[in-house]
Amino acid sequence: MELSLMVVPVLALVLALVLDSCWSQSYVLTDGDKLGRVFDGIGGLSGGGATSRLLVNYAEPYRSQILDYLFKPNFGASLHILKVEIGGDAQTTDGTEPSHMHYDNDENYFRGYEWWLMKEAKKRNPNITLIGLPWAFPGWVGRGKNWPYDYPDITAAYVVKWILGAKQYHDLDIQYVGIWNERSYDAKYIKVLRNLLDKVGLSGVGIIAADGDWSIANSMIDDLYLNDSVEVIGAHYPGTITVTEALKTQKKLWSSEDYSSFNDEVGGGCWARILNQNYVNGLMTATISWNLVASYYEDLPFGRDGLMTAEEPWSGNYVVESPIWITAHTTQFSQPGWTYLQTVGHLEHGGSYVALTDGKGNLTVVIETMTHDHSVCIRPPLPPFNVTSQNATFQLKGSFTSIEELQVWRSQFNFKTKKPYFFEKLPPLKVLNGSFTLSLAEDEVYTLTTITTGNKGSYPDPPPSAPFPKNQTNHTHTFQQTKTAPDFADQTGVFEYYVNLTDPGPHLFTLRQVVTQRPITWATDADQTISVIGDHQWQDLTVSCDIFMENIQTGGVFVAARVDKGGGSVRSARGVFFWVFADGSYRVTNDLAGQTVLAEGLSGTQAFGWYTLTLTVQGQYASGLLNGFPLWRNAVVLTPKNGWAAIGTHSFELAQFDNFSVIAE
Repeated sequence: MELSLMVVPVLALVLALVLDSCWSQSYVLTDGDKLGRVFDGIGGLSGGGATSRLLVNYAEPYRSQILDYLFKPNFGASLHILKVEIGGDAQTTDGTEPSHMHYDNDENYFRGYEWWLMKEAKKRNPNITLIGLPWAFPGWVGRGKNWPYDYPDITAAYVVKWILGAKQYHDLDIQYVGIWNERSYDAKYIKVLRNLLDKVGLSGVGIIAADGDWSIANSMIDDLYLNDSVEVIGAHYPGTITVTEALKTQKKLWSSEDYSSFNDEVGGGCWARILNQNYVNGLMTATISWNLVASYYEDLPFGRDGLMTAEEPWSGNYVVESPIWITAHTTQFSQPGWTYLQTVGHLEHGGSYVALTDGKGNLTVVIETMTHDHSVCIRPPLPPFNVTSQNATFQLKGSFTSIEELQVWRSQFNFKTKKPYFFEKLPPLKVLNGSFTLSLAEDEVYTLTTITTGNKGSYPDPPPSAPFPKNQTNHTHTFQQTKTAPDFADQTGVFEYYVNLTDPGPHLFTLRQVVTQRPITWATDADQTISVIGDHQWQDLTVSCDIFMENIQTGGVFVAARVDKGGGSVRSARGVFFWVFADGSYRVTNDLAGQTVLAEGLSGTQAFGWYTLTLTVQGQYASGLLNGFPLWRNAVVLTPKNGWAAIGTHSFELAQFDNFSVIAE
């Protein structure tokens, strides 16, 4: 009798465990009631700054392959949006992008690579949404002030000319323009810009404001004119959260810059989580990744923070990272103009789900179960939360009750085994009596969809990774008019190819620094211009370059080695800098700012004459030649131990460079 009494609770416990293991939380997906917000797309950002610099130097077929992974529909990331920097001649994080107007009487709509990139994106996806945003402005826009909004008519005209130039010279229709908002937005400027856009026939170009945070929403509620001028409220790194005031405006809400995380698997987890939860938590209908592709030197700030990596044009190597395939879970199975269902949200045991429809019977469901530690973004801080394995049953109602089968795509990060699988096509899932059940593990992404065109595109493996070449022949640049200087990365100032008609001899084609006034910038840029090249690991090397100063008395240029910093840190860069000046002197410094002098004296150099500077650094000693003859030698260099080669000027001034070469040991 006692034995039978004991069996009952044991059986009950076993039954409870079995029932618990089979238990599945149910979620309804329906279009029968009011739908959610209209989906505006997923995008990438080229700029802010110079983040696509090395991409343009890739040889074919690798350059086109990279572009296909980013933009080609039903192939890779299949992006819906491309946002680019309207270059402002200033340091804007990882480098400088040239302006279409260096001066107020200057217009050139062929500078830089953003025009090319937009056309390549459009070639692959004619429906891609194009956005422009200035991160900085040429100095003349502010009339001497480091602020662009004291003269809103000038600033608005500058931006509108870029939009008109995109159409006139490249047949590119810019759909949105953002408001520079690194310090604060300016309501008066937004209204002036809106008026000017309308006046010149660009009423279809929407304004994204403040393209920074949600704070403009309060002003829009109180100012109907401002409210009417803004089409989209854009926030940067919102942490998937919006604010009540932004919702009250009833405007489109976008995460207009997000992600900004190292593109390893945790970075892919960050991207997976925010792509869903930006809508689930914040009703944001577009998310744009900074940046599009990590195509700049990895040792610059935020190295490899792109959706994929393409930082070796000299080798042709590139890497398709996890964020590409996480993007595909949404972009290949929904398009701008689709609508989110009202029935989206969080899963019972962590994670989230969204569902979208085209209104024609198609349905796409994206589910993510990313755990906290495997989905941390670089910003903002991520509050703690828990995710555990779970079963989830989805009930299809409304027009979706007729769906009998769903295509299934899955990504498994597999952090424990370190053998991830991304964007795998699984067998179709049968829908029985309007429902289906999934067994969801931690750190997974699923897409279930009626769309049958999904595809995991691929190309043969690119060439293997290789260091920047040390061979002098490959990197002696005579700057021919039809060539580009491979891999130079402007950190401040703009170095452009120049036809020197005043000297049609050996220096007919040169590289010229053309910015003569400090730009308007939010970054801590340097007091002088500088462009770096090469391998940050270089230690012993010889750098040589022909130089030509154009400022009498005040002119100055340098060649450098072991430059240890760039991007937003360039002001504090150290290295070995060999300067010559138009007043007939030279100086060797251990820093870009010129505070630590290693050697100095007379050089006899002056403006409007060509000179050859040669800098050799070996171990703890550096020496310099002028026109092949020793000018100084054995300066002691204790730090830094390694860094890039570089050229630059003493201030924002005109100067020319030719026959650059480097030999690294």
